[in-house]
Amino acid sequence: MKRLARASLQSAANLVFFAVIGTAILASTFFLTHDEIVKSEKAEKLKLITQIVPLALFDNDIMQDTLSIPADPLLGTEDVTTAYRARLNDAPSAVVLEVVAPDGYSGKIALVLAVRANGELAGVRVVSHKETPGLGDYIELPKNPWIKGFDGKSREAYKDAEWKVKKDGGKFDYMAGATITPRAVVKAVNKALQYFETNRDKLFAASTPKPQKEKQK
Repeated sequence: MKRLARASLQSAANLVFFAVIGTAILASTFFLTHDEIVKSEKAEKLKLITQIVPLALFDNDIMQDTLSIPADPLLGTEDVTTAYRARLNDAPSAVVLEVVAPDGYSGKIALVLAVRANGELAGVRVVSHKETPGLGDYIELPKNPWIKGFDGKSREAYKDAEWKVKKDGGKFDYMAGATITPRAVVKAVNKALQYFETNRDKLFAASTPKPQKEKQK
């Protein structure tokens, strides 16, 4: 009986030991790789942003000059998102917004778009979607240039009735047999421009304060 009790205690001690070791390894791995993961994510996000905001449009640190945006129906968002502000010679140049088209054929379509200070679209890109491969996925730039059709468009140039696919009487192209997907994207982009019009001053408010240098003693 005593042997059985000792064996049980030994097994329990071994389990605790390996659990502690495993936790320590996981924790150390996290701390060792966390900074690299953050850097990688930041680099990928910057790569995407510079696709729609050319480097010639800003001379500030666009990844630091940010603004937290509350969830808003015009953006299709349900949580806080981040706006990235581009400035050139300290003057507002463009703003990058995270947008969601909630009514894609197979669910939500996550977008990122850049609006120039004058209200024109600098570019739109798809971040993620679940549209049908080979049909609705032509909204992705590597597969089709369709998304570049938004470049230079604005609500000043197009009336609300024109912010639709051509099948619905609008100005935007679509692929036969896959109307729902582009319809959702066009609608989301138009709403995002409405958001920009309403919140332009707030979006381009004073940039994020820069850390002050320590005064020399």
